[in-house]
Amino acid sequence: MSSPRGETHAPPLYLALVHHPVRTVDGEETTTAVTNLDVHDMARLCATYGLKRCFVVTPVHAQQALVQRILDHWTLGPGAKRIPDRAVALGRVHVVESISAMEEAIQEECGARAKTITTAARSSAGTTPLSFTECHRILQRSSTTTPWVLMFGTGHGLADSVIQRSECLLEPIAGKGTYNHLSVRMAAAIVVDRLMGLP
Repeated sequence: MSSPRGETHAPPLYLALVHHPVRTVDGEETTTAVTNLDVHDMARLCATYGLKRCFVVTPVHAQQALVQRILDHWTLGPGAKRIPDRAVALGRVHVVESISAMEEAIQEECGARAKTITTAARSSAGTTPLSFTECHRILQRSSTTTPWVLMFGTGHGLADSVIQRSECLLEPIAGKGTYNHLSVRMAAAIVVDRLMGLP
């Protein structure tokens, strides 16, 4: 396992796994279901790179309860005794009903309004995304009292309404060919490594 490299970034940095509002394949707004594997891997990503917390955003009460059962098992129940390292990671996960609720939680924790960085698999007309290098520089120059949230959408990505109100939109991940359909947890790992691993 690699050693953490994310403890030196200037501002507090959070991760958000958004299940609403996200896009369908036709671009309509929708709500997606939480998956157990996403919760685990996003938590481990946060712990490895020193991000403060991972928010799972879903308005569906049954899905909120599912996430909480997962967290309780691994942080308070038998899972915590069996694999303590998993408890450390999943202890960084917090489930909320909306992006607004997430922003309120961060403001309460940090005493300042969070700025947002959104991600998308493809470029959209009328938007000017930042390169990973440019975004890294913005984070490094940001005040240590200003929290930032790196947001990832499930389904076919974040809804346009979320992207349009963000401070920064990251460039899409460019692969080696025309295929471009990474899972959200794989995309998040690549993006976080590129942002946190840059000199």
